[in-house]
Amino acid sequence: MQELNIIGAGKLGRTLGRLAVLGGQYRVQDCLARSAASAQAAVDFIGAGRACSQLADVRPVALTLLAVPDDAIAATAQALAHSGRVPPGAVVFHASGAAEAEILAPLREAGAHVASLHPAFSFADPARAVTQFAGTLCALEGDAAALPQLQDFAAAIGARPFALAPGGKAAYHAALSVASNYLVTLTDIARQLARQGGVDEQLLPALLGPLMQGSLANALSMGPQQALTGPIVRGDAATVARHLAVLPQELQPAYRVLGERTVVLAGARLPEEARQTLLALLRD
Repeated sequence: MQELNIIGAGKLGRTLGRLAVLGGQYRVQDCLARSAASAQAAVDFIGAGRACSQLADVRPVALTLLAVPDDAIAATAQALAHSGRVPPGAVVFHASGAAEAEILAPLREAGAHVASLHPAFSFADPARAVTQFAGTLCALEGDAAALPQLQDFAAAIGARPFALAPGGKAAYHAALSVASNYLVTLTDIARQLARQGGVDEQLLPALLGPLMQGSLANALSMGPQQALTGPIVRGDAATVARHLAVLPQELQPAYRVLGERTVVLAGARLPEEARQTLLALLRD
């Protein structure tokens, strides 16, 4: 059975620690948090480990998870590297979606192998997360010597690991942000336009919800190009012109940029003459 230390025993750290214990292949050794009470609460939730409130109390181990906030990863890695608590050849990984493993470079210089494991999952409620985590995709990147151990760890906690391209973490995180955050922003734009057209606020979920959910399901199952419908893929420049005529000024840039991208997405489904007409209209 392998031993695991958790530094930063918040929601994510507690969840992964509990899943590691339930998987039966890992034993949580030490849990470090900002306070003794928080560390003990983490140990109680995980069901294993020793509560620590100072880095000096953490014992060396072959596998360490840094589950601290993103803006604390670099400083924590530096402190851990200087603490003498990481034996040569150990693996240290963080779980940030945005930061690359390179942020742990001081630990590499101290003899460790560094990597990151990012679960595409929300850890708002650790108790619920433990019950719903199975099958979660986890993106891995970092030192080649660390990745096999992280693949084993991900499998042990019920995740589906996959490797990112070297240097691909920023593009990966941008993809998640576009898929999640920008979808919400587009919902807000659609609601604003519907209200402008006179649609009652109470009708907006019933009006937009099925359309958005159906379009998303089609795009994911059929592929974006085949799922594309609407005036642009039909080459209906007159309708696009009417849209532009009524759009508030602050929404014009978003509509035009998304419209151009939709013309590109339509590809061969859109005749060349219609393509040029639409692009001229959208860029006007």
